[in-house]
Amino acid sequence: MNGKKAKKPPGAPSPPEFFSPQVFSARRFYLDLNPAPHIPLAVVSGGCEQCTPDYSIHRATFAFDSLEFVLRGRGTVKLRGRTTELQPGMLFSYGPGVRHDITAAGPGPLVKYFVDFTGPAALPLLRSCHLAPGGISRVFQIGEVQTFFDELIRSGLRGSRYAPDLCAGLLHCLALKIAESRSPLAGSGNLSFATFQTCQQYIQTHFLELRTLEQIARECHLHRVYLCRLFHRYNHQSPYQYLMRLKMNRAAELLLEPGAMVKQVAEQVGFEDPFHFSRAFKAALGLSPRAFCRLR
Repeated sequence: MNGKKAKKPPGAPSPPEFFSPQVFSARRFYLDLNPAPHIPLAVVSGGCEQCTPDYSIHRATFAFDSLEFVLRGRGTVKLRGRTTELQPGMLFSYGPGVRHDITAAGPGPLVKYFVDFTGPAALPLLRSCHLAPGGISRVFQIGEVQTFFDELIRSGLRGSRYAPDLCAGLLHCLALKIAESRSPLAGSGNLSFATFQTCQQYIQTHFLELRTLEQIARECHLHRVYLCRLFHRYNHQSPYQYLMRLKMNRAAELLLEPGAMVKQVAEQVGFEDPFHFSRAFKAALGLSPRAFCRLR
C-alpha cells in the first residue's frame, strides 16, 4: 500500500470495515465471514500488518475471537482495563464483549500478525494455550510461531476448496506451538525461565552422555527437585523424560541405518544394558527396537 489506497483486484473480497486504515502495508486473506454456526472452528480472516506510527485501535467489542502476535516493534495493548507494553514475541487475544485498545509506540514500525475465527471450539482452543479472550502471553520461539502464521496466510490466500479446513487445522497447530513455547511475561519468573532454558539447552547438547536425573542436576548445578519443578512448569514433563525422548529419537535414526544392531545402538545412546534400552525404546515409541527395525 505504501500510504496509498491499493486498487482491489477484480473479484477480490472487500476488506471488512473492522480493519484499520493506519497501516503501511498488509497481507490479508478473507474466508467465509458468516460461517454456519454448526462448524466447530471457522477461520474467517487473517494476515500480517505493518502499522503506521499513529496506529491506534479502540474497540468496545469485536465480532470474532481474535489472536494477535507481535513480530517487530513496540506498542501497548489495554485489555479489560489493564495496559501492557508490547514487544516482539507477545500474543494477545480479544473477542465479543472484550474491550481492547492497541497503540503503536515507535521508533520502528509495529509489525503484527492476526487471525480471526469463530465457532463453539474457539474458546476452548484459546484456553488451551492460556489465551482466553483478554489474555496476553509471550513465546520464546518467535520464528516457529511466525511460520504457522505465514502458512495460515498462504493457505488463506490460495482460496482453494480446502482453505477453510487447512486454516482451521493450522490454527489448532498454532495453539499447540504457543502452549509449547510460552515464556513468562516481564517480571514474572524470568530468572527461573532463563535457568530452565539453560538446562534444556545443556540436555539437548549432551544428551548422548547424560544417563540419570542426578547427573543432569549435577551438571546443571541444581537440586534435582528444583530441576524437576522447572521442567514440569515450562516443559510439562520431567527432565529425565525429556532426556529419554532425545535419546530414543536419536536411536530411531540409528536403527534405520543399514546393518544397524540393537546392542550397538544402545551403546551409542548411552545404555550399557540392551534390555534396559529396549524397554525404554518401547516406552517412548510404542514399539520394540526389533519391531521398529522391521519397518525398514
